[in-house]
Amino acid sequence: MPTRVHEFDWPDRAVVGTIGPPGARTFYLQVRSGKQLVSVALEKQQSALLAEKIDEILDQLISVEGNRFSVPTSTPVELVDNDQLETVEEHFRTGAMSLGWDPTTAQVVIEAYPISDVDDDDESPEEDDARDTEMLLIRLPVGTARAFAKRTLEVVGAGRPACPICGYPVDADGHTCTAAEG
Repeated sequence: MPTRVHEFDWPDRAVVGTIGPPGARTFYLQVRSGKQLVSVALEKQQSALLAEKIDEILDQLISVEGNRFSVPTSTPVELVDNDQLETVEEHFRTGAMSLGWDPTTAQVVIEAYPISDVDDDDESPEEDDARDTEMLLIRLPVGTARAFAKRTLEVVGAGRPACPICGYPVDADGHTCTAAEG
């Protein structure tokens, strides 16, 4: 079957948010344009890396000599979005992601693909054709991308505090530091 693409070009909203308490949070990349709403699950590390790389792309664009794009160095106030996630219906759990820059539209491009549950070597051609595949494609203008990255890093950082010795999360009921034993 052909890949079903959930495409958002200049979305009304694109955010990373969580459901659940620190230590048991599920991260979601949620995008809305009009009535179309898509939520895909992410790992915490995927969320953090995505935000860091978006900031890197935008910072590199600022430093390019002759750059014709106006790239904000910080989040434009009018684009700050601290609202909760909207109703979450998980479309898929994200596996591979790609990130790029489209100079023709001055947009950051995010692609997210689902985790493959089946080893491709174990499938027959008929099973492969029958499997429905999806992907999420988001195109964000530079200001929205900067706001997206800032919010995502704030959401990632709002979890359990890290142990200053070993770096592992400290739970509300305590922490046994393995580094202190060594």
